[in-house]
Amino acid sequence: MNPRDLREMGRRKLRVRAQKWDAEWAAERAAGALRYLGTHYPECLGDLRVLDPHERTAHEAALLGDREGYLEALRSYMKAGRDESLRIRSGAT
Repeated sequence: MNPRDLREMGRRKLRVRAQKWDAEWAAERAAGALRYLGTHYPECLGDLRVLDPHERTAHEAALLGDREGYLEALRSYMKAGRDESLRIRSGAT
């Protein structure tokens, strides 16, 4: 196969995966992660930049249709929020 055929095949796979992605399912999981942080670690919500890398990872997983990767990114998102809140509570700078 030539490179052009490989690129087109890759695009088709991405389109097929994207069609199977359940945006409602993803939104419910993301809302649950934010609810968890807001309930248990509200301090971290004042500086969401610390969560940006994890949000980007979740977004990338969503684009690939990778549910496990998406859930892992949300777990990392919640852990980072917890760690940031604990840092704030301890008075560390």
